[in-house]
Amino acid sequence: MTTIPVTTWSLEQTAPTDLLPAAAPEGDVRIVRSEVPSPEFSRFLYASVGGDIRWTDRLGWTYAQWLEHLDRPGVETWVAYDRGTPAGYVELESQDDGVVEIVYFGLLPGFRGRRIGGYLLSYGTARAWDLAERWPGVKPTTRVWLHTCSKDGEHAMANYRRRGFKLFDTKVEEEPEVAAPGPWPGAHPA
Repeated sequence: MTTIPVTTWSLEQTAPTDLLPAAAPEGDVRIVRSEVPSPEFSRFLYASVGGDIRWTDRLGWTYAQWLEHLDRPGVETWVAYDRGTPAGYVELESQDDGVVEIVYFGLLPGFRGRRIGGYLLSYGTARAWDLAERWPGVKPTTRVWLHTCSKDGEHAMANYRRRGFKLFDTKVEEEPEVAAPGPWPGAHPA
């Protein structure tokens, strides 16, 4: 099996004042929390956003695994809609001691490059900082973190930095080279 070197960067914010929000894009872009745990919708978002950048770790999850994950206190999915069409999402997960991870973030290929990503990241990060207000028993957020890697979109790291995230760790590991799973070949012209 062929392997490729993959660099993973971990970034964080340690105070709500670290967030440097992006302006809202022009047009009818709205961000709404998907409050009803829906494995079908979450899998659609995951496969559609990550299909061309090799997100594969959840593709084998069963319906029950998706539901168990989504139905936990402190797990939230925020979806950006452009004129009523899902454009991207951010998934938040409350962890121990007031830490919230931005587990997944991205846009469907047809919505990239339209200034929606910075706005969605800003909004999602703000929701990470106030997550405990929506979840009784979850500790107030003291740190928001995420990771990105060299397989992600070319503008990912710059977007995180512009939103005020600071690098705290870098790792390079060999990973199996896998074909991009889709959503299907040729889904979006390059």
